[in-house]
Amino acid sequence: ESIAAAANEAGVPVCGGNGMGFVNVEDALRICGFYQPELLRPGGTTFLSHSGSLFSAMLHNRRRLDFNLVVSTGLELNTPMSAYMDWALDLESTEVIALFLETIRDPDGFRRALERASGADVPVLALKVGATTRGQAAVATHSEAIAGDDAVYAALFDHYGVHRVWSMDEMADTIELLSKVRATRPGGLGAVHDSGGERALLIDTAERVGVPLPTLTAATVTELEKLLDPGLEPANPVDAWGTGRNATEVFVGCMQALAADPGVGVVAFCVDLTTEADLSDAYGGAAIQAARASDVPVCLLANMTSTIDPAQAEHLRAAGIPVLEGTETGIRAIGHLIDHARRSARPPAMGRITTRVEADDPQALLAGYGIDTPHTVGAATLEEAVAAAGEVGYPIVMKADGIDHKTEVGGVILGIGDETALREAYGAMTGRLGQRVTLSEQVAAGVEVGLGVVDDAQFGPILLVAAGGTLIEVLRDHVALMPPVDVEAAKRALRRLAISEVLDGVRGGPSADTDALAEMIARFSELAVDHSARFTSMDLNPVIVGPDRAVAVDVLMSERR
Repeated sequence: ESIAAAANEAGVPVCGGNGMGFVNVEDALRICGFYQPELLRPGGTTFLSHSGSLFSAMLHNRRRLDFNLVVSTGLELNTPMSAYMDWALDLESTEVIALFLETIRDPDGFRRALERASGADVPVLALKVGATTRGQAAVATHSEAIAGDDAVYAALFDHYGVHRVWSMDEMADTIELLSKVRATRPGGLGAVHDSGGERALLIDTAERVGVPLPTLTAATVTELEKLLDPGLEPANPVDAWGTGRNATEVFVGCMQALAADPGVGVVAFCVDLTTEADLSDAYGGAAIQAARASDVPVCLLANMTSTIDPAQAEHLRAAGIPVLEGTETGIRAIGHLIDHARRSARPPAMGRITTRVEADDPQALLAGYGIDTPHTVGAATLEEAVAAAGEVGYPIVMKADGIDHKTEVGGVILGIGDETALREAYGAMTGRLGQRVTLSEQVAAGVEVGLGVVDDAQFGPILLVAAGGTLIEVLRDHVALMPPVDVEAAKRALRRLAISEVLDGVRGGPSADTDALAEMIARFSELAVDHSARFTSMDLNPVIVGPDRAVAVDVLMSERR
């Protein structure tokens, strides 16, 4: 603290403490306490790390990952990671920013830096590690129970288009791919193989990690049929190895055919690039030839790092062809390239769809933001309950008033069809849970979804969209978003839920009104931002989504004290 205070008073930025320093490759400036390679080629990647060992490991890479700046940020006494990001974004050479993160010490500055990177179309990769010990003695809402710190980072990264990686090998493959090529159009992966088994391995891996393998057009299939030996399937991915006759011509032709298909955004030549004498030169030459003649990026994807011929890999990299060093890490890297192209092609976010509303009552607040809730009337006596039921109309739902998690204590009675049933239900409930109840219209059955907002100490309100109802904490099927979000972002979030297939309708059943649900999510997100100073958390659970309506049937809001 004393060092930071002295540095701040003097206006001196400090790198560290407890760090390895930095290497500014572009300006040949090294402020580093440990040996690093003497011959470093300047490149377009900035790597910022909370790990000193990984700072050093990156500088010692053997795969032509070239940097303009590499920093071991340490404890960031007065120079947070966002400051280095700003420096990198001021450099014309910066093509990719890669981050190894344990925490974020300057949330506002970090968000501003991510906003700058997004506006400049500079991809940001992040490997986030570590769990905090932030504990809670009790939680007021289901959303607080399922959010957790990782959900906050997921929401942050999603909001700014940060590419989250899960290993350093995935980071290395993604750096190599994004620093060498850019997708020219949105589209999936087209792959060419010399192995049927490795083709099946790619299909399984791509489906597991969510990388699309588009179905080819009839014209592309016809072109492949001209190239392939009889018996080989003209489909994506392509196993192009038959007799081996005219192998280079076949491989190049298949890659070019895939590159011309409108559904393909990137082509991978999937071979092991070994030292096998008859093939290694031909494979490298085929990749280079195809890349030069294609309008979409072409990369080489090897399945085993330990079998790659270094000379062939260096030859390809020198020619501008990325060499990805593993099936899963390579496919994940391709997924990041596809996702970056998809994000870049999206239309700008829509503006607000609500105006700020003030209301003391949560139901009135939701109504002011256009969020559909059941017609509800409160009652404190049996006579009031009978009158309220007449106003709402049977069948009705009776709920105990003033209890947070009503279903857990028997505080909800559904399907009350007449006054006799109402009197019986009222006596049974109020004898245990008090005289005050609410009477609401019975909403038709549908898919149950939960919407929640929690207040993060660093980043403010975080919105959760989840499989809802009583199983919300058991299923833990949720997506975290940083509000506000527009309707299109809400629809994308819904497609990421495991229950998306249920929303689409199953076994001939009707599909749920996801348009109404997406609009509710957008409106709720704007409410969350407008009233973040008032509430620590908000829950709409369940939201019942039927064929033509989305209704928030239970509301819980925790006000700050």
